[in-house]
Amino acid sequence: MRHPQRLLLSLAALVTVSSCKGEAPKQPPPPKVQAVSTQMADFTEGVDTVSTLEASNLVELAAQSGGRILELKIKQGDEVDPGQLLVVLDQAQQQARLAEDKAKSETARANYERYQYLSKTGAASQKELDRYRTQYIAAMETVKSTEATLSYNNLRSPSSGTVADVTVKLGDVIQTGQVFTSLVQNNELEARVEVPAVYSNRLALGQPVLLSAPGSENVIATGKVDSIDPRVNKKTQGLLVKAVFPNEDGKLRDGQRLRTRVQINAQQELSVPFAAVTQTSGQSFVFRLGTFEELKENPGKADLEKLENGIKAGKLPADAQFALQTPVTVGELENQLYPITKGLEANQKVATTNLLNLKHGMPVQVQPAKAN
Repeated sequence: MRHPQRLLLSLAALVTVSSCKGEAPKQPPPPKVQAVSTQMADFTEGVDTVSTLEASNLVELAAQSGGRILELKIKQGDEVDPGQLLVVLDQAQQQARLAEDKAKSETARANYERYQYLSKTGAASQKELDRYRTQYIAAMETVKSTEATLSYNNLRSPSSGTVADVTVKLGDVIQTGQVFTSLVQNNELEARVEVPAVYSNRLALGQPVLLSAPGSENVIATGKVDSIDPRVNKKTQGLLVKAVFPNEDGKLRDGQRLRTRVQINAQQELSVPFAAVTQTSGQSFVFRLGTFEELKENPGKADLEKLENGIKAGKLPADAQFALQTPVTVGELENQLYPITKGLEANQKVATTNLLNLKHGMPVQVQPAKAN
């Protein structure tokens, strides 16, 4: 009598199993994504090069008179003021010559005064007086010239600045015109940058110029375009741009080579947010949102038949949106936006969230993007 009970239990279990197998497994709902429309945005464009900084005010100091150095009052790195005494040369020969010239001048003056008296008494002609007058004037000019030459033996600073490398030492004999050091004013430096002529219409005075160490993106100084050469270099097809950089803190130095980036005028380009772009094997992609008809134009590995049946059965709305993986060409990121040069058109929607869970052809639930 126990066997019928076992049979009833088995039948009940089979009914339960068969009823479970008859139910179709529930499909997970389409993933939710936020989306934004592509739109035009302003993007600046940088022209990069490596430039050597030059002091805007650099004065080479040269001897105006030759001689042996008796006193050297400067060394590299000294700060000097206008008129400050820098070098004293041996003046013995010049002093002796000056004394001789002054003696000749006194003799010429005495002769001129004597002939003035003789001319008044009629004992000397006007021609003789004019000759001694000319000799006296020439003697005085010679004294002035010798005094000027003697003053050159005291070499003074023509301006303020920092003393660069001093190439002479105490006791050296320096020649007339010999450069012995330079005065550098590092408070403002200049860089010469060649910009391709194709950017000529977008160059303007006052545009930002950024300095950074080679191989680094960290900006260490910001200057501006100070002048633009109106001519194009025939060989390089470039425009010479001069940029100036304030350097009150003295961190920049004359002769320093740095990466220079000229920020030329902005232009409008199609853009998408940083969050919308993914990269695979060096190629950039976005998930554009499109209709089923658009998916059919580029189905990839999507199961079009299954999706179409889902729409007909009402499991997917007729206006369902699908993730369309789209390769794009992007420019340099700026203000969390990528400029798009290829792959998208204006006012197309792209997903900005849940990208890792998306696949080409996958239906999605579109939610409005959160306000920034």
